[in-house]
Amino acid sequence: MQKEYINLKLKNPESGEYLLSVFHLIPEKGRDILDAASEVAAESSTGSNVKVTATKFASSLDAQVYKVDRKKNLVWIAFPLRIFDRGGNVQNILTYIAGNIFGMAQVQALRLLDVWFPKAMLKKYDGPKTSIKELRKYLNVYDRPILGTIIKPKIGLKTHEFAEKAYQFWAGGGDFVKHDEPQADQDFCPYMKTVDAIRKAMNRAEDETGRHKMHSFNISSSDFDTMKRRAEYIIKKMRPGSFCFLVDGITAGWMALQTARRLWPNVFLHFHRAGHGAMTRLENPIGYSVLVMTKFGRLAGSSGIHTGTAGIGKMAGTKEEDVTAAHMALLPKVKGLFFEQDWYGMKGTVSIASGGLNPTKLKAYIEAIGHTDFITTMGGGVHAHPGGTKMGARALIQACEAWQKKVSIQKYAKDHLELAQAIEFYTKKGE
Repeated sequence: MQKEYINLKLKNPESGEYLLSVFHLIPEKGRDILDAASEVAAESSTGSNVKVTATKFASSLDAQVYKVDRKKNLVWIAFPLRIFDRGGNVQNILTYIAGNIFGMAQVQALRLLDVWFPKAMLKKYDGPKTSIKELRKYLNVYDRPILGTIIKPKIGLKTHEFAEKAYQFWAGGGDFVKHDEPQADQDFCPYMKTVDAIRKAMNRAEDETGRHKMHSFNISSSDFDTMKRRAEYIIKKMRPGSFCFLVDGITAGWMALQTARRLWPNVFLHFHRAGHGAMTRLENPIGYSVLVMTKFGRLAGSSGIHTGTAGIGKMAGTKEEDVTAAHMALLPKVKGLFFEQDWYGMKGTVSIASGGLNPTKLKAYIEAIGHTDFITTMGGGVHAHPGGTKMGARALIQACEAWQKKVSIQKYAKDHLELAQAIEFYTKKGE
């Protein structure tokens, strides 16, 4: 046990001098939980697996285990703010509190459940520059969710086919189309050529509907220069406000996300969380929660972030977990799993719901999340409609209209063919 990393009488941990964290920790067989917690605190701050010689100042930067719940295998650890990069660096924080510690032999299970950022720390981070307010203003969409889609199949469409599906959705009344997470520069769908085709498809749809549309382009790349080249080509070709930059925040990395936020602050920054399940699934003994990932997404400056489907769609995750994450992303002050986080004026991040949703589930998701300030991106829930993408989009619009008018979708479908077909199709499919 490294006693210098334990202080169960730490005075006022919420003083603002610490980043606070809560872990679920099961120690290796035969080791006491407080002993294992002290090793985690050492590894995640100033120490090693054995006591090392340190200066008085270095010792003042020790992480401190300040609370333990032995029945629930929970430990609270406070990290002095001074150990973190002064440049507002999410990667640096996670390297400490969710880095080497997950490989430690002293633990059988170690899962970061919640974090708390003090006001002094929040001031150093970007937070979102654009959010739901700017999105609604450009699209002129109020009093309902932003209705979007993911082009499906997610890969394999040629350039003109991809653009045509986007057009069909927009022409059917949809607002928002997104690249899926693996979309890049494939030989059958070259990146720059696809940008050109999407611009033309958007022009057609806007001319026909008289409404602005939006597309989220995946700029995740192998290197910074490629990411920048793609982003700048989009800026050149698209109208201001008509596009988002999607970054695969887990696989491309936090630096890619923060770089995009700092270079193009006025562009809506779409954080796709592909790969997060390896860390966040509830059955994982090692990792962190969806709530933790979402908090760091907001801290990094994401305008929108996927937060699950509240147990309604196909993605793993409980209603409580996903709704808490969605609220933590957007609202000014939220009670998390253990900490109440006041964001002290930092703009909110829009939650994005996708994965197994369709028009028949829209009302249930709205009721689960408790507000309409979100984006829903239905893939198969639109494109699998028996009438095709345009009719799938119309069915989604009609489902939303039914909710707005406080009418059941079954009743509304009596004189709305597209919705009627959607109800029949997705009910038969068991979706």
